[in-house]
Amino acid sequence: MEVLRLGHRPGRDPRLTTHVLLTARAFGVEVVHLEPPDDALARRVVDLARRFGGSFRVLGERSGRKLIQDWPGSTLHLTMYGEDLDELRTRWTLEGPVLVVVGGPKVSREVYERATYNVAVTHQPHSEVAALAILLDRLLGTPQVERRDGARIQVLPARRGKRVRDLTSSSRRLPDPYEEAEAPP
Repeated sequence: MEVLRLGHRPGRDPRLTTHVLLTARAFGVEVVHLEPPDDALARRVVDLARRFGGSFRVLGERSGRKLIQDWPGSTLHLTMYGEDLDELRTRWTLEGPVLVVVGGPKVSREVYERATYNVAVTHQPHSEVAALAILLDRLLGTPQVERRDGARIQVLPARRGKRVRDLTSSSRRLPDPYEEAEAPP
């Protein structure tokens, strides 16, 4: 499965696009296509992804519509105007690799027509990041792998505060100023 962030506006959408990329990665997507290319944003996200490990690439696309047209498998276009995700899942047939299309500004009619399925997680205005997370959760399940190959840091579950393990040194974890001290026996 791969994701296409269609219509990214460099300088205007960097935070939202960053969240689309990081959400895709957190759910196990290894390749995100970014149209139009934004090399600076791609480098920042890939660098962050390297610190947490695993394989992740951002590929710049000059024409997202051409990528959709030439895609060898199924395309799922996220839109609040699409068919209900949960109802659609009972009857869709996904063949070959899946490309999830996450639009930015107004998406052309051609994208709606070329998509294998136009999918809505809700028919109300909402965030494309939330829609992507819900779709990926329904398709792939909640991410199970928290520690990935090549990781330099790992966030550990904590009731309070922040627990981060530095995997590049012999220390077991970085100090946590918020952690409660254990009560003496």
